[in-house]
Amino acid sequence: MAVNSSTHRALPLNHPVQLRFRLSPAFFYYRTSSRPLFSSDAPNLRLVSVRAHKPGSDGFSNKKSVNLTDSEAPIGSSRSSTSSAIDFLTLCHSLKTTKRKGWINHGIKGPESIADHMYRMALMALIAGDIPGVDRERCIKIAIVHDIAEAIVGDITPSDGVPKEVKSRMEQEALNEMCKVLGGGMRAEEIQELWAEYENNASIEANLVKDFDKVEMILQALEYEMEHGKVLDEFFLSTAGKFQTEIGKCWAAEINSRRNSRLANKLS
Repeated sequence: MAVNSSTHRALPLNHPVQLRFRLSPAFFYYRTSSRPLFSSDAPNLRLVSVRAHKPGSDGFSNKKSVNLTDSEAPIGSSRSSTSSAIDFLTLCHSLKTTKRKGWINHGIKGPESIADHMYRMALMALIAGDIPGVDRERCIKIAIVHDIAEAIVGDITPSDGVPKEVKSRMEQEALNEMCKVLGGGMRAEEIQELWAEYENNASIEANLVKDFDKVEMILQALEYEMEHGKVLDEFFLSTAGKFQTEIGKCWAAEINSRRNSRLANKLS
């Protein structure tokens, strides 16, 4: 289960904090071209003790013990967690370099990457008007992680003929591996929960981000039509009538209106 960031307790910056950690002897390394995979367990970071001293009025500390759980330890505060973070980010590099297959199949040269697509979706969540009951920050997070498993499985499209349930299972297994690389913990759990929420269309935030996924695709299709002189009807037809939210419907209608005006001008 994800941990709400608002409940995460952070110590004031002016507190001298003493931390002691115990690391397991086993380390998990992500396989790259130059680093072999060895050991079978994710790093096990165990917080043994924390003591914070609050400065008194005389400038010296008044001793006060603060107990933090393992999950509340500062992220990146050990060599093990730092290594896991960099391994995870290195794995996510392929999101920047893997091109979206739908565009490749339609002969678009130098198409957008998976990360390009997710980034503009996150911008959509950022700039969208306030909607009662919608958590904007959660929408941004969902947009960032919704295709993250494609770092391993790649961009699977309907043209690949992979059944939806098989695709979902492949991506879930990939996500599990990615979270092991990250080292587990509350951030990995949050990524898992955000991904599942989107996959299952399980909240109003997921509804909205699902719409942004389609809006971003047809906006990109319109841009490629303008840049490459192509007609990409398939992307507009496949999304027609499938928007769940008012903002999704409005933005899609605006994109379609601009496209129709452009096509009409070409014919006149």
